[in-house]
Amino acid sequence: MKPEPPHKLADYAPLIFPAIMLIVFFVIPFSTMITVSFFKRQQGGFYTPEFVIDNYARFLSPFFGGVLGFSLMLAVIVALVCVAIAFPFTYALTQSPRRVQVIWLIALLSILSLSEVIIGFAWSTLLSRTAGITNLLVAAGLMSEPQALLPSFGAVLTGMVYQALPYTVLVLYPSLIRLDPSLLEAARTLGASPLRGFFNIVIPAQRNTIVATFILVFVFALGSYLLPQILGRPQHWTLSVLITDQAIYQSNMPFAAAMAVFLVLISLALVGLTALIGGRREVVE
Repeated sequence: MKPEPPHKLADYAPLIFPAIMLIVFFVIPFSTMITVSFFKRQQGGFYTPEFVIDNYARFLSPFFGGVLGFSLMLAVIVALVCVAIAFPFTYALTQSPRRVQVIWLIALLSILSLSEVIIGFAWSTLLSRTAGITNLLVAAGLMSEPQALLPSFGAVLTGMVYQALPYTVLVLYPSLIRLDPSLLEAARTLGASPLRGFFNIVIPAQRNTIVATFILVFVFALGSYLLPQILGRPQHWTLSVLITDQAIYQSNMPFAAAMAVFLVLISLALVGLTALIGGRREVVE
């Protein structure tokens, strides 16, 4: 049934509290950040309310542009890997007995209770030379001597995928658990194998959920701060690390605000582009 549009002013009452929360916790802070990004920095960590564009001009330099490009690339790779791993796993989980599902969901929730600091130092230990997993490979005769696997891009990617994977599974789970089983039964009746039914029935039916999950993980990974510092080299640091460095250690709040504004705008633009592409595909089909 199509919902009836509101006719009275009182019909908009349920929207008052969310609107207030949106204004207080997003509109006002974001507006303040935009305003500060145009201020002029003074010596000693102070800044004056002057309208200058030097902060944005400096951010468009090759160095900071490269950091932005790396941050976007890393977030895209993390989102792709998480969705590629979590989607078949979550689908197999929904086909399992109820008790197995509960055990796995509890395990995922327990991982979410770990802070980013704990995850970072746990992986730094696992990938180290002295107590890392390479010692098991040496014991198995697959390596001659243990090696340190960090700092490296692979270590950063591994830690961020580990952190984001539980969120990905929990986002995909409600949609996959509600998938109509008669669709797959009809596919099997027509002679489709389980693997073909998965690719031709399940994935197309969950396209919007996959896109939404990708966007969620992408935005989550784009703001990663501690893991690139713990597991990577300075060339693996994301834009969030540089924003913190400029705001706290360099006392350059206007430049940090300009980088934060640019990061938010890039995120919103990519989210809007993804939604636009998804909408056009729905119209064509």
